[in-house]
Amino acid sequence: MYYKVKKIIILILLHTFLISVALSCIFPLIWMLNVSFKTENEFREDFGLQLLKKINLDNYKTVLLKGKLGYNFVNSVIYTFITVLLIVFISSLAGYAFSRFEFPFKNFIFFVFRMAMFIPLPAGFVPVYILLNKLQLVNRTGYVLAMTNMGLSLSIYLLKTFFDQLPKDLEDAARIDGCNRLQIWWNVGLPLVAPALAVVVIFNALNVWNEFVLASLMFTDEKLMPLQVGLMEFYNRNIIAHTLLMASLAIAALPIILLYLKMQKQIIKGLTAGALVG
Repeated sequence: MYYKVKKIIILILLHTFLISVALSCIFPLIWMLNVSFKTENEFREDFGLQLLKKINLDNYKTVLLKGKLGYNFVNSVIYTFITVLLIVFISSLAGYAFSRFEFPFKNFIFFVFRMAMFIPLPAGFVPVYILLNKLQLVNRTGYVLAMTNMGLSLSIYLLKTFFDQLPKDLEDAARIDGCNRLQIWWNVGLPLVAPALAVVVIFNALNVWNEFVLASLMFTDEKLMPLQVGLMEFYNRNIIAHTLLMASLAIAALPIILLYLKMQKQIIKGLTAGALVG
């Protein structure tokens, strides 16, 4: 009886703690959305603590059209999509090669990729910018190439770990059916490492979508700037317009939240299956 009561008390305390953490994370998001649908006068009356009575989309129209964040939003969607697609393609091929092929200096090359994960990303921004500037690849192309390069190390490591866990009998059966290496990678390997691919997609999408420092260095044309840089300039112009700022932040946050909600089952499966440990 004592152990049952003790277990119940521990579960109550644990769930209370987890609920409090969840609420502390959700409340700022709800407050931001609540303020984004209000007028500036309504915000000054209650500071966004009262739930809105009606949905007002004027802030979003102002932000996207007059504030020109619509162009920045589309730019970020394009950059994120292309970068993540390149990372998934390259890292899945590399991870499969490191897992299944034998070639000279294989362990050394993989060790170099692993060591690259320990280098802080901002430490490489200046040399990367200088290199791309000399190659005349700043703005869109340079930004996509730089962000792709910075996401490869962790992605290759994750996918290589998953490919190592796959039974080789499936590949042998596919080879007997006449599949070559690329067909095995596409038809057998990728579907089986879908949880790891989900982790790669969400991590890199988050990095590219939220990148500010490198984007500030890379882009010289305002029409090509991604959303995070556009947000900073919008903030400087509307520092006292709280409802407009909350609407702009909501626009920046919601795509990643929706992406996570869409892929959360695969992400959780990938993490619990050992995607982060070798």
